[in-house]
Order: sequence, then structure tokens, then C-alpha cells
Amino acid sequence: MSITSDEVNYLVYRYLRESGFEHSAFTLANEALIAKSNVNQNAIPHGALISFLQKGLLYQEIETHLSEDGSESTCDEPFSLVSKHVCTSGHSKSKTIKEDKYEREDVRMKETADEDRSSYEYQEIQQSNVTVLEGHQSEVFICSWNASSSALASGSGDSTARIWSILPGPCGTPSNDPPIVLQHVNTSNQEKSKDVTTLDWSSGENPFLATGSYDGLARVWSPKGALVATLAKHQGAIFSLKWNKKGDYLLSGSVDKTAIVWDVRAGVALQQFENHQAPTLDVDWRNNTQFATCSTDKMIYICELGKSKPLRMFSGHEDEVNAIKWDPSGSILASCSDDGTAKIWSLKADRPVHDFREHTKEIYTMKWSPTGPGSENPNKPLVLATASFDATVKLWDIESGAMVQNLTRHTEPVYSVSFSPNGEFLASGSFDRCLHIWSVRDGTLIRTYRGSGGIFEVCWNGIGDKVAACFSNNTVCVIDFRV
Repeated sequence: MSITSDEVNYLVYRYLRESGFEHSAFTLANEALIAKSNVNQNAIPHGALISFLQKGLLYQEIETHLSEDGSESTCDEPFSLVSKHVCTSGHSKSKTIKEDKYEREDVRMKETADEDRSSYEYQEIQQSNVTVLEGHQSEVFICSWNASSSALASGSGDSTARIWSILPGPCGTPSNDPPIVLQHVNTSNQEKSKDVTTLDWSSGENPFLATGSYDGLARVWSPKGALVATLAKHQGAIFSLKWNKKGDYLLSGSVDKTAIVWDVRAGVALQQFENHQAPTLDVDWRNNTQFATCSTDKMIYICELGKSKPLRMFSGHEDEVNAIKWDPSGSILASCSDDGTAKIWSLKADRPVHDFREHTKEIYTMKWSPTGPGSENPNKPLVLATASFDATVKLWDIESGAMVQNLTRHTEPVYSVSFSPNGEFLASGSFDRCLHIWSVRDGTLIRTYRGSGGIFEVCWNGIGDKVAACFSNNTVCVIDFRV
């Protein structure tokens, strides 16, 4: 038996990725030259490091409790990686923590189904009613529907994005059409770029798909998979990119601390913004020329194309800012952070309008409901959903600043939330393998799909009758939603 440093480094790298420590993983990948190791990455299962540690502890437990005559003594004290084990005699061990967790989860699901708070009937979605899209060779981190068609794009750690054609009607029947595979290869050295980190469809009748990856290149593709443009100026991985509403400019944010506005048709960078002192984690357009950026430096900047200095800068977060989102009207900005807070900012004030502090761990992401002023549902109240590593999703009324729903059925970190187009339902995806769909009005859980891996992202299609989720087991799943 042999253990190499490359193997250990890769297992730690995978653990960091799977646990949501993207920036730590990126640093380790560069310092340990993960991309150049000889490890067969596709053969490493999800959760491999934890599995090895658990098996090692189990072996140590058996070895400690095995007597010379071959008999095994009973002990109620669990083994730990970091504390000394002291044996105590006792009865046979009770059910495992994992079994207990899922039993408690099942009880909570049944309790939810029995509640009469909602007119919707709770249903658990069966595998036969799910379309499973297979083909990726590594974890699938991102997915996004084309608003004007039934095409679904996904991005993975296998150096590809894929465009899937989803059949209309009930799910459960796989499409006969193979996906369009978008290979991300650095043409300067022919090396694969590893993770496709972000993607976004442009608006309009003839949308383009933009993708960003670890090689620092932004790529633009036609719906049929033709590479339209390769945009090269960043000096590090691209973590976020967004089309403006008009669809003529693309905005990207990178680990190189900068944000760039691109004229895609000309294939040139119009302006590079160098405001941050650390990696830029997220970007979001306010309108066709103004946008916001956030960073691990805890700062938020409001910028405008053609102006060298920021229009505004917001400080107040005590740790890195993971995501920023403008509301549908573009009048207020939401931010969320590793400091466990979400804040609402207005261009008319230096301090946040609201400071939400109900989460107990990092807030990974958030989404605005497609309601209120500036949306297609202007008569419905505006709501913000925040998703956290504390395994909860919380809904906030922006007018009052009050938490209106606390959604607590997940048991592991929640990585993604997505509102239905009418704003009445919310999908959430977690590393507990569950895709939940909730009623926004009363917080009732009305649908659950249990997958075979942790969920990185969920998204609704434009019609609102299908939800897609991408998983750590290399698959993308599509479910029907009708009430």
C-alpha cells in the first residue's frame, strides 16, 4: 500500500470543493498543481476523504476493542479525530447518527404533509417522474434555462458545458437527442480549463450562452454550440459573469480582483475596473450601463461604464461578500456574506436599509422574487430569499424588513434557491440531496425530490412547469411541477 502527496492533496481539494470552500480550493489547486497530478479524478467518488477518515476511525475502534482471545468489548464512547478515546462499558450501540438523521428527516416530512396550513398537497417526487441527464464526467456546479426555448445549459468540473434539449410534457422520458458538448480547452497550450464556474444566457430571440472557467477565459457560444467569441484579459479564474438586459455587453468578475465589461460583438474589453483589493466573487447589472461588484475584501462597489471611479461604495460586512443582487426595479441591492448577514442597500444612503441577522452560519446565496415594481408581477409583494450553511432558507419582506418565513426542512448547507416565474413558489437545493419546493405564501413544503448527490444549483424554466437541479454525482435532473 502506498499513499502519495498528489493523492492526499487531491482528496483535500475535493473536500474543500464539496464543502463550499471555493476560494480555499482554488488556492490549493494552484499551489499543489492539482491540474498536473496523475490522479484519475473521475474515479474518485463524492465524499472520498470523509469516507476514508470514517473507515480509518472504524478500524481503530475495532482494533482498540478487540481482545487477545478474539472477543470484542462493548463501549458507548465514540471515536474522534481530535480527542483522546476513553473506553466505558455499556450496552450495544444504538442506531448510527446517519440512520437517526434520516429517520428524523422522514418524520419532519410526514409532519409537514399533515399540516393544514396550505391548500397544496405534499408529494414526494418519484424517480420515475424525473428526467436524469447523464454525460458529465465530474460534479455539475451550475445550470440555467434558455428563457426563449426548452434548452438547458449545465457547467461541470469536467471542463465542459452542455446544452440539453428538454422535451415538452411529463418528465421521466429521456431525450433521444444527445447534448451539445462545449469543450473548454485553452488553445495556447491545449490543456483543459478544468471547472466551468459560471454561465448565463443573454436575452432576446437569438440568445447566446456565455461561460466562465478556471482558465480566466470568457467564452460565448451560439445555441447550437458554435464558439462565437473567446474573451481573454483576466489573469485568473472567472467566478461570475452576466449579460446586461439589452444583451450587447457582458460583465465578468475574476479572482484577479477586477471586473471587465466586454463588447461581445467586437470581441474586446470596453473597460476593466480595478476597485477591489481581493478576488471579485460576484457581479450584477443594475441597468445596461451600471452594475455592482463584491469581493472577499468585504466591499461592494457600484460602477458605471465610461467612468473611472465608482458611483458608490458600501462597507459594513465583516467577512467576504459572496453574492449581490439588484431587485427587479434596480432601486435596491441585496448582499450576503460569510459573516452570516444579508443587507439591503440603497443608492441614497451609505448604511444598509435593512440588516438581516437571523442566520447562524454563512449565507451562500440569495434571490429576489420576480414580484413588485419593475417585475411582471407588480401587484405582489417583493420578497428576498436567503440560503445558508445553517441548513435554512429564510424569506424576508422588504417593506417591513421582517422575516416572514423560516424554512427548516433541509439538514445540510443550502447552496441554491430559485423562485418560480409567478413568484408563488420557491425551489431550494442542499447537500442533503433534497430538492424542496415551498409555497412562498405560507412556507409550506409541497414537493420533495431526493437525489443521489449533493445539489449545487436549482433553476425554474421560463414557463414555470419544470425545475432543474445539478448534482455532485455528475448528473442533472429535471422534474415536472404542476399544482
